[in-house]
Amino acid sequence: MGGDDCDGPPPLKRIKLSISATKSIPVEASPVCTTGLASMARDLPSSNGETLGSKGQIRKTEFVRIITQALFSLGFQKTATLLEEESGVTLQSPVITQFRNEIFGGKFDESVSTLRKVAPLEHETFKSASFLILQQKFLELLDAGDTLAALQTLRTEISPLQINTDRVHELATWVICPSKEELKEKAHWEGAGVDSRARLLRDLQELLPPSVMIPERRLEHLVDQALTKQREACKFHNSFDNALCLYTDHRCGRDKIPSKTLQVLTEHEDEVWFIQFSHDGKYLASASKDLSAIIWEVVRDDFVRVKHTLKGHSKPVSFVAWSPDDTMLLTCGNEEMVKLWDVQTGECKHTFDKQNSMFNSCAWFPDGKRFVSGGTDKCIYIWDLEGKEIDVWKGSRMPRINDIAITRDGIHLVSICGDKDIRIYNMELKSERVIEEEKPITSLSVSKDGRFLLVNLVSQEIHLWDIGEDEKTSKPAKKYRGHRQSKYVIRSCFGGSDQAFILSGSEDSQVYLWHRGNCELLEILPGHAGTVNCVSWNPVNPHMFASASDDHSIRIWGLNKSPSRTNLKSHKPHLNTDENTRRFVKWPHVVVHTFVPEDTVGEP
Repeated sequence: MGGDDCDGPPPLKRIKLSISATKSIPVEASPVCTTGLASMARDLPSSNGETLGSKGQIRKTEFVRIITQALFSLGFQKTATLLEEESGVTLQSPVITQFRNEIFGGKFDESVSTLRKVAPLEHETFKSASFLILQQKFLELLDAGDTLAALQTLRTEISPLQINTDRVHELATWVICPSKEELKEKAHWEGAGVDSRARLLRDLQELLPPSVMIPERRLEHLVDQALTKQREACKFHNSFDNALCLYTDHRCGRDKIPSKTLQVLTEHEDEVWFIQFSHDGKYLASASKDLSAIIWEVVRDDFVRVKHTLKGHSKPVSFVAWSPDDTMLLTCGNEEMVKLWDVQTGECKHTFDKQNSMFNSCAWFPDGKRFVSGGTDKCIYIWDLEGKEIDVWKGSRMPRINDIAITRDGIHLVSICGDKDIRIYNMELKSERVIEEEKPITSLSVSKDGRFLLVNLVSQEIHLWDIGEDEKTSKPAKKYRGHRQSKYVIRSCFGGSDQAFILSGSEDSQVYLWHRGNCELLEILPGHAGTVNCVSWNPVNPHMFASASDDHSIRIWGLNKSPSRTNLKSHKPHLNTDENTRRFVKWPHVVVHTFVPEDTVGEP
């Protein structure tokens, strides 16, 4: 059932918002074949002897050629050669073989001549291919110290092609490179030899017709394409292992989705407003109305315990942010100061404050040496870790900042400004894009690749925006519905394998889980006794996430390893109503409730 079939507003939390079956390759019986194996061999089905497959979409000759290519690339030289002989289908023509040998042998003048015999090529294609070959010749001459010959090649062979003029000028500047190392660095070139010549052949393959030179690893690419489609179609795919079984079509069960409460953390004495796992998945940080933050250590996949309780804020703590290397943690008071903590010692290393400042969110730059803070005082500050204010963005037209994030590549700063504006500032190009939502926004979350943005709205919708798209795009890429949100700040997140799921809290005390691609609501998870304010999915363990609630608790969710609860074909979201027996476990400084099936109570 589970897995493959193959083993192997604004953060004022409590203030209401204003608004195929496998086919065998035919083989001839050989002396080493047993009778049983020989009887298993079958002719490849073909409607007319030239095509294969139930729909006749596969040309037999092409199929054999890419199998031969795969065998060669895997190192099975004898088997590949035997297949060529037996099938009468060669991987490449004698002219292509000659051409490849000339490239690898450094016979570049000869290879240009052979190129004319390869296939009828358009004039521009021939010139572009010749340019690549002669460029390699030019670079190898420079690498060998033969500057005069290199200049001769540039003047009499490359320039007369009259293409890539800017590149020709660039080549000319490399003649005066003082060393081979600088030449390689400027040209982004490996140097004379097998590696650079192999890359030249790959570049030539992009220009030449695929029927002449089959793209590298073509069979591998086709299989990978098919598996990717199957994985994308599998709405429950959520696995540690990226490899999929080739023997059957891929299909995961619902049991790969975390849907069972494994632990309840009750250390906080008031509402828990924010939680976030560290980048390495080893820690969880929580922020609470009780004026404290807690760093929890993930002891194993289904258990966490207190590492440090962080105290020092004079107002409720509404936000936390892990440094890129997870050695430091920022905590943000609700319209208050920002504090920097050492994760290992629990020591407060610095307090960042400004007179009349009202911070409510913060985010790290990728270098881990700076961070940005925003708040309702309508200012965005950039700080170093010693408390120096590096920069500040403010002005009469600056709106209040309700949430803020920086993409992992450090290019985009994303903020929720006012009630309905998403501002995406490109820090390289110094340009800004504004996305206007129709309803007030309460929070944002950025995908790991920095391309997608998730925002919660008080209209009981979560919108997914592709911030890598054309700036003229005015509609979200996806919308997720079903949860309840009309009064308070609710936060959602990406999660699971390849961040294939969307997870959110809700004002009806439940956790909601959707498939990111098709927007299908997969799970509605009860358990909390108050509004679920925030969720966080472990970025390393796809089978673990946490939820934080007004009921003063944090729940750790994991896989339900009991038998299947619903039919895979059901399209209705599953409402988890499993009854569990609580077992109380005492750890230092924390009381947790571990949930176990009733039939295990009493076991050691």
